[in-house]
Amino acid sequence: MSQTSKESTNSKSIFLKNEHILTVLICAISIPLSMSMWIINLIYSKFIIRNEGFDEPVVISPARWLASCFIPLVITFIGYRKKSLSLSGAILGFGVGFILTLSNYCFLAVLFTFFISSSKATKLRPHLKRKFDPEFKEGGQRNWIQVLCNGGMATQLGLLYLIDVGASEKPIDFIRDYRASWLSMGILGVFASCNGDTWASELGTVISNSEPYLITSLKRVPKGTNGGISLMGTIFSGLGGFIIGLSYYIAILYFSDRSILTYAPPQWPLLVYGTFGGLIGSFIDSLMGATLQYSGMDKNGKIVSHSSGSVKHISGKNILDNHSVNLISTVIMGLLMPTISKYLWPMY
Repeated sequence: MSQTSKESTNSKSIFLKNEHILTVLICAISIPLSMSMWIINLIYSKFIIRNEGFDEPVVISPARWLASCFIPLVITFIGYRKKSLSLSGAILGFGVGFILTLSNYCFLAVLFTFFISSSKATKLRPHLKRKFDPEFKEGGQRNWIQVLCNGGMATQLGLLYLIDVGASEKPIDFIRDYRASWLSMGILGVFASCNGDTWASELGTVISNSEPYLITSLKRVPKGTNGGISLMGTIFSGLGGFIIGLSYYIAILYFSDRSILTYAPPQWPLLVYGTFGGLIGSFIDSLMGATLQYSGMDKNGKIVSHSSGSVKHISGKNILDNHSVNLISTVIMGLLMPTISKYLWPMY
């Protein structure tokens, strides 16, 4: 056997050994953690809630606690290894995933879809993005600030769902389950907006050959300008939202109680609202980017978000940064989506 073959075999053996160790480590963390939470939940429900006058204690099953610990832990660990998440992003991402998984498996489905699809989109054609984005990171690594701005609103809605509705999967039905439907559509709106905007900015800029138009003036601006829109980017924003709606639709059909789903209104509008959320969320993000976020071109021809003597102003004012724009967009869509859908969702 040649030296190269031996080195390849040894490297493969070390890799497989490390994978087994990591699998054991994840199980060693998630199983005791989930069982501890289940025991705390059981004690709290049996003694505290019952003493306060509630007839039925609220106990979440051990399997759900385990899933809520194990699945987000695996996802965030893979994201960290693939350099899609920094260490701080992975830690906060685990918290976001834990709350959304515990409250509703449909929320986990849209979170997983957003994370995977946006990470893939961010890593597409990095050599082109590096030409006009001075802050480009190899692999699109997200830190805790980006995780918070993209998932903070969804996490808050997920907590409200867990407290008000409980750990369950319910179809969208504003007549029978108004609060569950309102909060669920809010989370759909958040992730549809995030994914639509990510697909538009990450895919539209590298696939489209033409320069975008500034959304406020419709004048041509360089690629990477905040508030720039294009036909290709608009299409991708709708597709990004559509895939979020599709994942929620599949999850609700699979996880929801059949007896409840039979009497609920049709769930196919999730596809429409997902697409709508991607388009409108991207539009809101672009509008704020063009007006409240500074864009200029430095002497190297790259787009920057700060003003200086050597930077040529293109659009916007230095009021918000990209993280603030993302956070405000998710808050708006988290409130706008359920407000619109409660009036337009089919009753039968």
